[in-house]
Amino acid sequence: MSTLHDQHYIDKILQGETNAFAVLVDRYKDMIFSLSLKMMKNKEEAEEAAQDTFIKTFNSLSKFKGDSKFSTWIYKISYNTCLDRLKKNKKEENNISIDEFSSHLIKTMDNALSALEDKEKRQTIQNCLNLLPREENFLLTLFYFEEQNLEEIGKIMNINANNVKVKLFRSRQKLAVILKKQLEPEIIECYERER
Repeated sequence: MSTLHDQHYIDKILQGETNAFAVLVDRYKDMIFSLSLKMMKNKEEAEEAAQDTFIKTFNSLSKFKGDSKFSTWIYKISYNTCLDRLKKNKKEENNISIDEFSSHLIKTMDNALSALEDKEKRQTIQNCLNLLPREENFLLTLFYFEEQNLEEIGKIMNINANNVKVKLFRSRQKLAVILKKQLEPEIIECYERER
């Protein structure tokens, strides 16, 4: 998925070979849907947002200047599309208090997560991420699962890298609170089985 490889198809599309867009759709459809689902928290809404993202991407492909990776650019379109849809729907979000957070909590969660199998760990983290507000879920997914750096995330979310760092810190705190609540029953059950 190199930028040059994407650029090859972008150039073809801009030269009139519109069927080359199918390659870019195929390449990014899973990730765009996944990011849309994190924002919309509804499968049908996410499918529509993903579809809108590709329509907007196709229609504004000539505006892509290559200042960033194509993936960063399309993720930004996806993010803004979801925000627009959410503003129209004005859906409420869950708010997790970080008052329960302590620096000891992250270490406890790391120990608890290391006890889980990798597959279980990924699923547990994914389930807990889904309990976060949309923007924080999206941010953590970009950072941890898509391995986007702070600057790329800033471009996608229209904020500077320092704001990304602050939001990332707060989102991690909230995730730690959720993980603690979700994992405590599993940990207690695990210890009881060992006795």
